Amino acid sequence: MALLLLFHYVPILGNVIAFKDYQPYIGITESPWVGFDNFAVIFNGDPEFLNALKNTLILTGIQAVFVFPVPIALALLLNSLLSERLKRLVQSVLYLPHFLSWVIVVAVFQSMLGGAGMLNNYLRGNGLATLDIIGNTELFRVLLTSQVIWKDAGWATIIFLAVLSQIDAQLYEAASVDGAGRARQLWHITLPGMRGIIILLFILQLGSSLTVGFEQIVLQQGPVGSSTSEVLDTYVYNHGILGGNWGVGAAVGLVKGLVGVVLVLGANKVAHLFGEDGVYRS
Repeated sequence: MALLLLFHYVPILGNVIAFKDYQPYIGITESPWVGFDNFAVIFNGDPEFLNALKNTLILTGIQAVFVFPVPIALALLLNSLLSERLKRLVQSVLYLPHFLSWVIVVAVFQSMLGGAGMLNNYLRGNGLATLDIIGNTELFRVLLTSQVIWKDAGWATIIFLAVLSQIDAQLYEAASVDGAGRARQLWHITLPGMRGIIILLFILQLGSSLTVGFEQIVLQQGPVGSSTSEVLDTYVYNHGILGGNWGVGAAVGLVKGLVGVVLVLGANKVAHLFGEDGVYRS
């Protein structure tokens, strides 16, 4: 609780610089107030900000469609394995990438798919045309999505496997006696048993939906350029920290956080309409 308070709640007070012309050498208290001037990039539709917002929304949509369901599918596949030894082995292999930093993950993908990587070296050695994957603007979002799936999908199965273990086995036995096959059991028993936790995790993901892999993207931003790779987090870093526009960076970050709160509250309300508890029950 102390760590949460110190590193998550106390820094919220620093959002005041979104309303100031903040200069690090004179401090927060001495920096002059500028009202909503720092929000002009948002209200006036700054092209670079709009480009970052567009890329963020596209990546958010891609990850919601292609990344979020993967742990669910993996959990269902793992749960279907009859051998406990094989199940533990597969789980260990799937969990391992989660403990690697993004620096290592990006380096692994570059060594495999880069211009001088293993794949292209093999193609050259066999007289075949090489593939331009790393640094290709058209494949950049596909690359990011595949990296996220490889790194975190296995770890995310833990919660779903825990939920599956709590489903009463007698339900499957009764369904089998009634003639229900595996597909019917999945649709009428397994998925309804997982529905509550799926909705809960989806709502929580919405809260951070506009935060899409700062480290992952900034490490690979150079070869593809900002037009394709710039997202809100890298925009805050490039224009706020590197560019010295601290107030503008804080303003964009503050609005991003407020949008996340609104998304969570709205999704939680929709969950209540469908009879689910969501994050909290009002």
